[in-house]
Amino acid sequence: MNHLRLDLQFFSQEKTEEATPKKREDSRKKGQVAKSQDVNTALLLFAVFLILFVIGSFLRARFTTLFEQSFSEYITWEVTQNTVHEIMFESTMEMATTLAPIMGIAILAGVASNFLQIGVLFTGEPLKIDLKKLNPIQGAKKIFAARALVELVKSLLKIGFVGSVTFSILWFRREDMMEMSQKGLEAAVAFFGQTTIIMGLAASLLLLVLSVIDYTYQRYDHEKNIRMSKQDVKDEHKNIEGDPQIKSKIKERQRQMSQQRMMSEVPEADVVITNPTHYAIAIKYDESKAQAPYVVAKGVDYVALKIREIAKQHDVVTVENRPLARAMYDTAEIDEAIGEEFYQAVAEILAYVYRIQKKA
Repeated sequence: MNHLRLDLQFFSQEKTEEATPKKREDSRKKGQVAKSQDVNTALLLFAVFLILFVIGSFLRARFTTLFEQSFSEYITWEVTQNTVHEIMFESTMEMATTLAPIMGIAILAGVASNFLQIGVLFTGEPLKIDLKKLNPIQGAKKIFAARALVELVKSLLKIGFVGSVTFSILWFRREDMMEMSQKGLEAAVAFFGQTTIIMGLAASLLLLVLSVIDYTYQRYDHEKNIRMSKQDVKDEHKNIEGDPQIKSKIKERQRQMSQQRMMSEVPEADVVITNPTHYAIAIKYDESKAQAPYVVAKGVDYVALKIREIAKQHDVVTVENRPLARAMYDTAEIDEAIGEEFYQAVAEILAYVYRIQKKA
C-alpha cells in the first residue's frame, strides 16, 4: 500500500500537463518566453546589408567628401583649441548623419524581430539579482546539460554554413578579384564593397533559415519547461477558485451576517405570517419604498422561531396562515415585493393588523 501511494505521488508530480493560461501569463511576466536570438541576429544583419546595398553610393560620396575635406581643408588650419573643437564637431556631425540610416534600420530590425517573436512585453524580472545563478555546481550542470550541447551544435552549424557560403562567393569571383590589381582604386573599392554586401546578404539569409529552425526548437523547449504536473494544475485551480473549506467558511460568515441584518429588520415589519412552527415570513408595506408589500425576513424552523421571538418582543402582530406562509417562503425573496398572487391574501391580513393597531 505504501509503495502504491508513493507511485501515485510520483506520477502526480510528473510534468505531463500542458501549461494553463495562467501559468503562461505568469511565465511571460517573469520574462520566460520562447525567443531565438538567432532571429534577431539574422534580421539585423539582413536589414543592415540591405540598407548598405541601397545607399552604398550615398555612403561612398559622403565618406569621400569627408576624407577630401580632411586632407585638403582641415590640414591647412592652424592648430588651436577652437579649430580642433570645430574640426571634431563637424566630423562627428558628418559621421552621425552618414551613419544615421544604418543605425535607424538596425534599431527597427531589432524591435521588429523581438515583436514578431514575443509581442509587446515590458518586465524587469530578468534584471533582478539571483544568487542561485552564482552557484558553481548549478553552473557546471548547465555546461554539461542537453541545452548546452544543442547550443554548441548550433554554433558549429552556423560557422560551417556561413563560412561555406562566403568562401563560395569569393571562389566564384576569384578571377574578378585578381583583375582588381590592374584597375583603379575606385573600381577596386566598388568591387570589394559589392562583394562584401553580397556575402552579407547571403549569410544573413542563411542565418534566417537556421533561425527559423532554432525558434521552433526554442518554442518546443519553452513548452517543455513550463509543463505542469497534475498536482500543479489542481493547486492552481484551487488558488483561483479558492480553497473549498475557506469558501464554505466565507459563505457561512456571509450567511450569518445576512441573517443578523435580516433579524434587525423584523422589529420594523407590519406583520409576521407563520405556519405556525416551521415557517415565518415578516412583511412590511411602505409606499415610499415599494408599490406592494415586501419581505423583510423569512426563515424555517430555528430561524422562524427567532423571527417570532423578536416579533413578540417588539409587539409585531403574528398571524397564522399555513398555506400562505409555505407558499410565500418558496417564492418570495428578502427585500423584494411579494408576487401578485399574494396581493389579496396579504391585503386582508394587513387590513386586519391595521384594525388591531387602531383599536390599541
